[in-house]
Amino acid sequence: MLEHYLACLPPRWRTTTRPTSSWWRWRDHDVHVATAGGVDAPARVVVLHGAGGHSAALWPYAGLLADRYDVRVVVPDLPGYGATRVPRRSGVRYDDWVALVSELLRAQRRDHDGPLVVVGASMGGMLAYDAATRTGLADHVVATCLLDPRDPVVRAHIGRWAWQGRLARPALRLAAGPLAAVTVPLRWLVDMPAIANDPALVELVLRDRRGGGTRLPLGFLRSYLDSAPVVEPEAATNGTLVLAHPTDDRWTPVEASLRFFRRLAVEAEHVPLEGAGHFPVEERAVGQLVDVFARWLRPRP
Repeated sequence: MLEHYLACLPPRWRTTTRPTSSWWRWRDHDVHVATAGGVDAPARVVVLHGAGGHSAALWPYAGLLADRYDVRVVVPDLPGYGATRVPRRSGVRYDDWVALVSELLRAQRRDHDGPLVVVGASMGGMLAYDAATRTGLADHVVATCLLDPRDPVVRAHIGRWAWQGRLARPALRLAAGPLAAVTVPLRWLVDMPAIANDPALVELVLRDRRGGGTRLPLGFLRSYLDSAPVVEPEAATNGTLVLAHPTDDRWTPVEASLRFFRRLAVEAEHVPLEGAGHFPVEERAVGQLVDVFARWLRPRP
């Protein structure tokens, strides 16, 4: 699928770097991880997808970072997505994502003492913030969204329809016991048609069985809607954060992210990705996103 996602970017931004696949045993999961760049690179970047993504979908951006900067890029497939193997898909919960990413950051830090940047796309933005602040190991966070599911404004945009998002949290409290294991198509629960402003990319995501075309257990959605970062934004003290939110996001408008962003106590900057949709593939926005990393990463020799 990588080549299909790559074709959605403007030609000048289509990386020629291809990932190396490896497997990381975490608990009883076989986690697929896509990487590029040497282990001795001076900096590392961990890239996290959100709902509807996986490592191949985000590789067009990860590969660009590996092309431009002297860095090792690490992109996991989170449980329920991509090629990662889980014991029971019906048992996947958002808490698993947080625990996995936190341990992945610890693993990266154990054998690397240079800059560590965590990037989160869509729902992965808050995941990146949470893992970075709870471990205290990341130097910088870049998020395309900062969606706090406790916020009623955010919940109104999460669902397929506004009323669905507002009612989802109390309704899904009923999804306990046997109902928590029931899997349903992701597109039934969230506004997947708004994931991009390019119709061809929307179609690609929706038919991708490892991404936007997957099925999720109701227990995963319930655990996500009931989640909260361990470190509230007012108490965040480590590292820096850049919110690179697309300006023409038809799924989660920038105000949904700014509500959390404005509360941050850490050094934070808002970099609008101009003219881009939720999945930013537009010419100028891709360049803006890649350029964000110039402040921390060294250009390739």
